[in-house]
Amino acid sequence: MAVCVLGIPISDKSFARRKSEHLVSLTHQPVEPPPDVINGHEKLMVGLAPYLGRQISENKVPVKLKLVAKEGLLILKDFKGIEHKSSEITISWQRISLPAPKKFFRQIIGPYASYESAYEVAKFLKLNGISSVVARPFDWEVWVAKGTSLPEKIKRRNYEEQIAYQISPVLQRSGGNIVLKGPITIRAQKGLIWNSGTYLGPFLIQPDAYGSWTLVENVPLERYLLGVVPYEIGSNSPPEALSAQAVLARTWALANRNRFLIDGYHLCSSTQCQVYKDPTKANDNIKQAIGRTSGKILSWKGKPINAVYHATNGGVMASIDESWRTSAVPYLQMKLDGPFSWASDVELPLTNELYLKSFLSSTASPYGAKHHLFRWKRSLNAQQVQDLLKNTVQGLLIDKPQKIEVLKRGKSGRVLSLRITDVNKKTLTLERDKIRRSFRNLPSTLFVINELQKGFWEFSGGGFGHGVGMSQSGAIELASQGWTTKQILSHYYPGTKYGFLP
Repeated sequence: MAVCVLGIPISDKSFARRKSEHLVSLTHQPVEPPPDVINGHEKLMVGLAPYLGRQISENKVPVKLKLVAKEGLLILKDFKGIEHKSSEITISWQRISLPAPKKFFRQIIGPYASYESAYEVAKFLKLNGISSVVARPFDWEVWVAKGTSLPEKIKRRNYEEQIAYQISPVLQRSGGNIVLKGPITIRAQKGLIWNSGTYLGPFLIQPDAYGSWTLVENVPLERYLLGVVPYEIGSNSPPEALSAQAVLARTWALANRNRFLIDGYHLCSSTQCQVYKDPTKANDNIKQAIGRTSGKILSWKGKPINAVYHATNGGVMASIDESWRTSAVPYLQMKLDGPFSWASDVELPLTNELYLKSFLSSTASPYGAKHHLFRWKRSLNAQQVQDLLKNTVQGLLIDKPQKIEVLKRGKSGRVLSLRITDVNKKTLTLERDKIRRSFRNLPSTLFVINELQKGFWEFSGGGFGHGVGMSQSGAIELASQGWTTKQILSHYYPGTKYGFLP
């Protein structure tokens, strides 16, 4: 059996040798990596419920995992061969002492507001010959082994942990509880009821890199899309828009299949990935859209593209480096999203505050203008701003915000750097995705600020989401005008290849 240290799978014998030679310090609990997904022929491992049992390490009562069969039985088997069949299964969590404490050492870089920003750091380190792994114990972080020399510009903190116990799953039975050993497989004859939906599985309960556990579904890629497409764009969108969304969801899944590599599965089911819900509720429109595009993706230089998308861009697409601290790519650049007759009248660049205000107040209609958040206003007072900033570590140092100012904008007009100054002249600067993460009630970073009075600001903006790639409301409008799936994708991802992955 292989284990994973710093995200690199190595054999047990190799691991023992390296450990004895003190060439590797464990940064986290070793977890076997998931099998790779090749051209959609393998199954995706999707985390439905992460961090199970974590409350034990926080000295809280852990929440039990209750699994209910839609019909028939659930069949549970653990690593030791214990088998249990029932229409309902309850798993509790128990602290069990280890024969000897485990020690973990790591250098932590972060936290980051998104996987994209964390991954960019890991990619930079790799180019410099430094092994690292992207983790998400709470927020996104990059972990590097103790003693590894890092570039001076990389801020990091050292972390040491000694664990004298492990969190173990316990099968609750009327005839006596049984401590289980993972990974645990669960098969549902007619499906598992989860989050008010039905999931077909099969399922795993497996340990993660932090000592807790995750409920994972093994799901074929095309079935996974049934649980993504309707919840991302809406079941009753025009057929060509649904097909475009299916291609993007498939492409995104393949391109991001290593997102939770450290925890032994591919993707999550929340907004940190693509929203994945009950696939059995997909209507015929969704099934036909997925069927029409079966196996097709967007690629660039032979690889799946970074197929990001969003609800509405407010009339202008953002380049990828405006939303995340990442390298620019040719197919995700700033571009006005509307007919030529409209675009030719727009003053560029939108880094100019005056041009941006005019753009946001214009009554002309680019693509996707029917979305309810195409234009928006939000008002915040100093106390509300302070409460929002409490979500960030640095924000805890801010006391009574007095000034909010834009320091830098991207070509699309989106805010790249935002500075908050408090009553004591302390400042907090937020950049790119951290702005959206902190000011969660602002639909996008495409906004201008007007101070109505001291300690009271109005944000006037456009769009909902990061603004990179396809605007779903724009795609719906283009499809209703007769655009094909290929035309829509070519419009939002120029230069990419539409077809099967080589």
